[in-house]
Amino acid sequence: MVPDISVFGPYTYLVTEAVFGSVALALLVRADAVRRAARTIAALYPIAYVWDWYTLRVGVFSIELRTGVDFLGIPVEEHLFMVVVPALIIGMHETIHDPEFPGT
Repeated sequence: MVPDISVFGPYTYLVTEAVFGSVALALLVRADAVRRAARTIAALYPIAYVWDWYTLRVGVFSIELRTGVDFLGIPVEEHLFMVVVPALIIGMHETIHDPEFPGT
């Protein structure tokens, strides 16, 4: 069963970004990959922004349990999402491919 985190109300999406963002940052720090990840995220961000802006405009999805704060035409939580997801992926990749990681 998935825990019901809707108790955070309009901050639910923001809280999930903070939790997963913390995990991503911890992995990146452990793998000494913060700077490399930042460059990759900076390169990906404009593409992700346009994609997100477009899909929201045409109604592909709607976002419930958010703060309602928009920045540059999309929810602030989506901006965080576009940083957290690649950071988490890069953090996992760098950690798994670290020679000191068990099993590599």
